[in-house]
Amino acid sequence: MNIQPLHSWQLTPTQAIALQRELAGRVIVETPLLPSCDLIAGADVSYERHSSKFFAGVVVLRTDDLSIVERCGAVADSPFPYIPGLLSFREAPALLEAFKRVQSQPEVVMFDGQGLAHPRRFGIACHVGLWLDLPSIGCAKSLLTGKYKEPGDIAGSTSALRDSGELLGQVVRTKTRVKPLFVSVGHRIELDSAVRFVLSSCRGYRLPEPTRQAHLFVTELRRGEASM
Repeated sequence: MNIQPLHSWQLTPTQAIALQRELAGRVIVETPLLPSCDLIAGADVSYERHSSKFFAGVVVLRTDDLSIVERCGAVADSPFPYIPGLLSFREAPALLEAFKRVQSQPEVVMFDGQGLAHPRRFGIACHVGLWLDLPSIGCAKSLLTGKYKEPGDIAGSTSALRDSGELLGQVVRTKTRVKPLFVSVGHRIELDSAVRFVLSSCRGYRLPEPTRQAHLFVTELRRGEASM
């Protein structure tokens, strides 16, 4: 994939926060419904605790049968410190290196992380979504900000995630009586489409296949069990 540089990664935490606030204004959320796509990518990052080395993986799947088209990985060092709310400045450089190796052209990208459901409305799905300029979805395993009522127990149940009345995303039960996921817009997609893509790509697991396969891949990379 051809990726145009958006900004430098040589930033202090204070500069990173200011950049988040600036770039959050560029995220496109008012878009038409995205009815379908042929290829969807999942993206995830793994790293050793207290290490600056990051293992990033992108897995592209066909949406009709969720078969894998390609897997691309990268390893990169990031000196940026661990600061909640600024994790994309640690993880995104490695992810972008992995995306540069992708030969197919996914139409939607799903990230194991937040989109707008972020204190400054700029999670990793927004950040990398802007770099890629592709419809991007945040699909996180845990809550970062906002409040919600627990969705119903049955798979497919949802409830609104809000912060002082602002709709940040949807809390989505992807597997019956299993902890829900937190789905939010990353870039160039609206929330209903994001939720639909998440639910339509579930195959009996809590995680949808794009991010589940990306998670499996980066774990293999970190353990030296897969090649990039």
